[in-house]
Amino acid sequence: MTLRRALRRSVAAVGAAAFGLAGLAAAQPATASTTGTTGTTGTTSLAQVLAADGDTFDRNPYDVDVLDQAVAAVLAAKPASPVAVLADGTVPLTAFVPNDRAFQLFAWDLTHRWPRTEQAALEAIAGAVGIDAVEQVLLYHVVPGVTIDARTALRSDDAVLTTAQGAGVRVDVLSRWVPLVRLVDRDRNDVDPFLIRSQLDLNKGNLQIAHGITAVLRPVDL
Repeated sequence: MTLRRALRRSVAAVGAAAFGLAGLAAAQPATASTTGTTGTTGTTSLAQVLAADGDTFDRNPYDVDVLDQAVAAVLAAKPASPVAVLADGTVPLTAFVPNDRAFQLFAWDLTHRWPRTEQAALEAIAGAVGIDAVEQVLLYHVVPGVTIDARTALRSDDAVLTTAQGAGVRVDVLSRWVPLVRLVDRDRNDVDPFLIRSQLDLNKGNLQIAHGITAVLRPVDL
């Protein structure tokens, strides 16, 4: 099954549920029992933090310009998309953030051609799967209603996180002492991403928190 066909089935199956994201997250405010960061009250949004170093394409493969532009492309095509929750700092959530190199690798896997630029990577992905599928991939990187910091993640071996896309991601803690955490997605044949130790707890102290990861999560088994 091609990624386009698989993700289209995913869109049909869980799209309606995903559009209830804002209401779902609002109904689950962060508390000591639902967040990994006690006293988390800040409302700086992840959109602000991730765009702080610029949200235009450049030559740095280790920032998140492709992610920023992918969110913008989805919202331009679908203004009511639940990915807009990333800009609402009052809604608690945890996001796993692939860098630009991760998206280039994803584009190469889809097309078997290496994108020379970040813009080419996004264009290749959108051209291969369509904007609805891009939306589903983005939502698969968001866990709504809970703020999970790195300390909590390291204590959550084998936990399954329900994403805004509807499918789950399993946490595989390989080492707590030298933090090494893998996220197991729905594709059994791909290389699962790891949390990046230098990019943990982005936006810590706020209701929205993020962790950098080494690859793009896939919500379907290809």
